[in-house]
Amino acid sequence: MTLAQRLWIYQSERFPLAKTLPLLACFSAASITISAVLANRPLPGLAAYGVGFLLVFILFFQLRVADEIKDAEDDAKYRPERPIPRGLVTLRLIVWLGIGTIPIGVLLALAHGAGLIWLLLLTWGWLAAMSFEFGVPKWLKARPTLYLLSHMAIMPLIDLLLTGIEWLPHGAAAPGLWLFIALSFANGCVLEIGRKLWAPENERVGVQTYSGLWGPRRAAHVWLVFVGIAALLLVGVGVATGFALAFSLIAAVGFAICLRAARGYANAPSPAAEKQIDTLAGLWVFGCYATAGFLPLALGALS
Repeated sequence: MTLAQRLWIYQSERFPLAKTLPLLACFSAASITISAVLANRPLPGLAAYGVGFLLVFILFFQLRVADEIKDAEDDAKYRPERPIPRGLVTLRLIVWLGIGTIPIGVLLALAHGAGLIWLLLLTWGWLAAMSFEFGVPKWLKARPTLYLLSHMAIMPLIDLLLTGIEWLPHGAAAPGLWLFIALSFANGCVLEIGRKLWAPENERVGVQTYSGLWGPRRAAHVWLVFVGIAALLLVGVGVATGFALAFSLIAAVGFAICLRAARGYANAPSPAAEKQIDTLAGLWVFGCYATAGFLPLALGALS
């Protein structure tokens, strides 16, 4: 196979563009939009949205590269079917591709100006620390809750960068923006835990999952707690934008759907229930960002 063919297979397995691009487009556009809406400012131009999408794409690809570095030893031992251990591509190639996106990110941040480069460097600093497990890999992996929280801290930093595309040129962020940034942290936990709630028959030696660490029932309850926190923060964003009722209805319906799925998984953690939780985690996050970013615009236009 050619290099292009091998990279295409790699992305389909490890960084699926069909699933990733819509979520990143929604995330970046919603972040920029809500920053303007909360500050009662006009929306920025299309160039700002383009910079946001490209930067978040670069950062999420670099997160994948960081995972490949961190998991290289475990993948070779326990997951030989993955693209790198089975020889489809080399770790060196993927790392160089990640490094190659750095100057692109720098140019995008400098082209936008207004000090965006400093928020990008802050985010990269945390990403670099994550890649080396903050210098204490064994200690951190022995504490899965702290591991989760420390790694998900990258999400509000990415959101600070994205919203900064809008608020940095104006000198200050809207007071209520912290609700949306906190929502990104909660949603990061929803995604991360949701993709690691497995059926018992799918658990594998050497592969750390939250269902394996805490048991299916407790893990489902923890996942639901983060969904609940995200729901409350979404309502808070609705209050800040002046559309509390609409946001509350959406949050309540979404939480009820997730509650039913979590109960189903907790009572019978089958492969079908595992897949449902994983799917709902992605839909929940997508729905939160779509609601926060675009519902105020739609309702404002109607009123």
